[in-house]
Amino acid sequence: MFNQRKNDTIIQAAGTTLGLIYHQTVYNLRNDHRNAIVGLLLTVLQSGIFLMAFLMIYLIMGVRQSPIRGDFILYLLSGIFMFMVHTQASGAVAGSHSVSGGLIKHEPLNPAILIASAALAVLYRQTISCIAILWLYHVLAAPIRFDFWPGCLAMYLLAWFSGGCIGLVFLGLRPWSPRASRLITTAFQRINMFASGKMFVGNVVPNVLLPWFIWNPLFHVIDQQRGFLFINYTPLKTDPLYALWFSLAAMMLGLLINFTTRKYESLSWGAAD
Repeated sequence: MFNQRKNDTIIQAAGTTLGLIYHQTVYNLRNDHRNAIVGLLLTVLQSGIFLMAFLMIYLIMGVRQSPIRGDFILYLLSGIFMFMVHTQASGAVAGSHSVSGGLIKHEPLNPAILIASAALAVLYRQTISCIAILWLYHVLAAPIRFDFWPGCLAMYLLAWFSGGCIGLVFLGLRPWSPRASRLITTAFQRINMFASGKMFVGNVVPNVLLPWFIWNPLFHVIDQQRGFLFINYTPLKTDPLYALWFSLAAMMLGLLINFTTRKYESLSWGAAD
């Protein structure tokens, strides 16, 4: 048990890494709640509460129909699911590990495994929640039809990927200033409540107000996702490639910050926190 296992080939190394990511992902899922089923039900309930809250806001404002010719509830869900997976991925990656954490002291593990497992745990939970809510709505309320479901799935994965890449930047800043990093992460999630554009359609945003939203990759993802979801809507002011290039740039920046931080990070940095 005290002998370290060595990988002789690249295939063995890849298999070992994938196995560690899998077990760490399961650990993250079970760490949120002792019962895995209850944890998934709480995730579904959270999305359901978001849906009811936005539905009440629209009813109070007197809006009873979707701005797009289609199902109003599906219009709301398209924004909520993208927002949830994006913000939770950024938060999970930003808090995935620290130099003073217990798991990082185990040699088989490394920061890449902890980051990947944190992001995959969010993707698993939110995907199960999305499937459960859509299935219940399809069975109990009205049948669901997607104009182009591969595009909807691609935008869902892009929302998750962009959130993880932005969280990687926050993770690199965390050792330098833990409190400021947590504050920035929380502020980013709160700003996305409005700047994501999940409550309105991108085509109706006036050009004067467009710069307030056009910088946000989630705004592009949600608008493009609705273009794939509804046959009567064609996005004119957003571009999915912007969200992809923004995510790749954030990932490169996050990797540079993390590699630089790892050279200087020490346990004594967190002694005052």
